[in-house]
Amino acid sequence: MTEFSKAFSLEGELALITGGATGIGRAMAYAFIQAGARVVLVGRRHGILEAAATELGPGAGVAIHDVVDTRHAQTLAAEVRERFGTVTILVNNAGNHFKKSIEETEEDEFRNLLDTHVTGAYALTRAFVPGMAEAEKGHVLFTASMASFMGLPKVFAYTTAKAAYLGMVRSLAVDLSPKGIRVNGIAPGFIETEISRKAFEGDPQRKEKVLGRTPMRMFGKPEDIGWAAVYLSSPAARFVTGVVLPVDGGMLVGF
Repeated sequence: MTEFSKAFSLEGELALITGGATGIGRAMAYAFIQAGARVVLVGRRHGILEAAATELGPGAGVAIHDVVDTRHAQTLAAEVRERFGTVTILVNNAGNHFKKSIEETEEDEFRNLLDTHVTGAYALTRAFVPGMAEAEKGHVLFTASMASFMGLPKVFAYTTAKAAYLGMVRSLAVDLSPKGIRVNGIAPGFIETEISRKAFEGDPQRKEKVLGRTPMRMFGKPEDIGWAAVYLSSPAARFVTGVVLPVDGGMLVGF
């Protein structure tokens, strides 16, 4: 039997988190470090990455990469392995977002959003899986969304991308389990961040609509996603793969 103190420990793990310097990505980085892991924050903006790593402490490192630049995914994997070691937890968290109906969405906008969420995650997963397979352990985690499950208004492109994660998680879980690699996702509900606070301050009607659909009648915090990520990446979830865990205050079951 695994002792409680070790069941949720990530001691000895190295987690790479795309979009790890801000928001939910940073909350996951903090939670991973608290659980004993080292983390590599990945993004495009060097200054923001370095500032986040400094705040997080010596357990955090930085690597510059644009997930849309899939040609350099293998280069990133080699660089990270040389500088930090073998990545055993990959968090496909980077994303972008815009609010438009299909009639308003230009083809280049649609492609860019898919490239960021779907093709970028594909390329990085493909690049880091061989190292995990060699180590005979690993966890690939996708940051999904309520839009993975629900039809939200005027986010056609984003919904398409996040729905794709459901198929990626399920297919990869089947293919990679024999290699000792688990694959899961987290679907955050409405999380209280600086951006969401500003959005709801200017739209109280939308805020009430969201709370009305959420049985717990509150917004989540970034740390709620961070601790869920720790659980799914820890020995406590050793028999969990192929799932997308809603962390949403009950929104998916609310009416």
